Amino acid sequence: MNTLQPTTDKAAISLSILCAAHCLLLPLLILLVPSIATLTIAGEQFHQWMVAAVLPTSIFALAMGCKSHKQFRFAAMGVAGLALLLLALVLGEEAGELAEKGLTLAGATLLAIAHLQNYRRCQQQHSNCDCH
Repeated sequence: MNTLQPTTDKAAISLSILCAAHCLLLPLLILLVPSIATLTIAGEQFHQWMVAAVLPTSIFALAMGCKSHKQFRFAAMGVAGLALLLLALVLGEEAGELAEKGLTLAGATLLAIAHLQNYRRCQQQHSNCDCH
C-alpha cells in the first residue's frame, strides 16, 4: 500500500472538518467578535482556497484507495461530496446563505465519511503489512 494514501485520507478528513467548522462556527464568532468579519477567512476566498486544497487531496487519496481495495462506492461518495462542495462554490451566495451552507456541510460530511471509510478499508486490507 502506498504510504501517502493514508496520510492524504487523514488530510482530507481534517480539511472537511475544518470546512464544516468554518461554516458552523464563523457566524457565531462574528457575533461575538465583530472584527473577525474583516479577516480573509470570513469571505468567499476561504471557500475557494479550501476547495483548491480538498480537490487534489481527495482525488488522490480516493483513487489510490480504490486502486488498492476496489471499493468504488467510497470513491463515488467522495465524488458526490466534491460535487456538492463545487456546487456551493459556484452558486455561492446567489443560492442563498442557507443553501450555500447546506451544500457545503453536506459535501464536507459526505467527503469526510468517504475518506474515513477509504482509510479504514485500506487499514483492514493491509493489517498484516508494515506499510502504514
